[in-house]
Amino acid sequence: MPMFAANLSMLFTEVDFLDRFEAAASNGFSAVEYLFPYDFPAPVLKEQLHKHHLKQALFNAPAGNWQAGDRGTACLLGRESEFIDGFNLALEYAKILGNQRIHVMAGIAPENVSQVTIDCFINNLRRAAIAAQEYGITVLIEPINNIDMPGYFLNYQEQAVDLIKRIDQPNVKLQFDVYHCQMMQGNILARFENALPYIDHIQIAGVPGRHEPNIGELNYSFILCEIEKLGFQGFVGCEYIPKSDTRTGLSWLKAFN
Repeated sequence: MPMFAANLSMLFTEVDFLDRFEAAASNGFSAVEYLFPYDFPAPVLKEQLHKHHLKQALFNAPAGNWQAGDRGTACLLGRESEFIDGFNLALEYAKILGNQRIHVMAGIAPENVSQVTIDCFINNLRRAAIAAQEYGITVLIEPINNIDMPGYFLNYQEQAVDLIKRIDQPNVKLQFDVYHCQMMQGNILARFENALPYIDHIQIAGVPGRHEPNIGELNYSFILCEIEKLGFQGFVGCEYIPKSDTRTGLSWLKAFN
């Protein structure tokens, strides 16, 4: 059975953030993830994890000024110091929360992506990976579709694998988001199998709409069964927008219990 992680940035938003840990545990989740932890001191979040017997699967490194439109800084020339300072903050949180994965958002690329932009991304990820190695932490990169996030630097699974090879650090891996892959490319299982040696985390949502995984064109019962047969044993993050309230939409999870 997959190890499902509730994404608390999207699920259980009917209650305050710190109450979502209890909601996740009481609804069958054994792990959680979310976009950013930085609004709360790490010990406060650790207390919620411990209290509700949850594992921290993942969170993102700081992504710049989100309200101003930033979606990461890793590919942005001139913001290298900001990037590494943010990543070091993420490491401090990870050491307390106990998660072994940090997702680095690439950023909105300049209109004409040049080799300079690509080199900036590679160099930033390499620095982050070297800093994370001491703590046994894996750095993840994720292709995101350019419909939901226009201009995002990283869109395709093959592009991500190529960059991972060029970064050339053993703790840089791929975050395979099935929703984003279907929106951009399709052919999910073939792309997953081709990228499998580099994949360390999965996220799911229904297509279209990014709702519950039992809504839309993807057969997740089949997909997740096949992924398990291929040997993937990591977390599956439930990063979707409930169509109504979260609890009502969780009927899909019972099929895996």
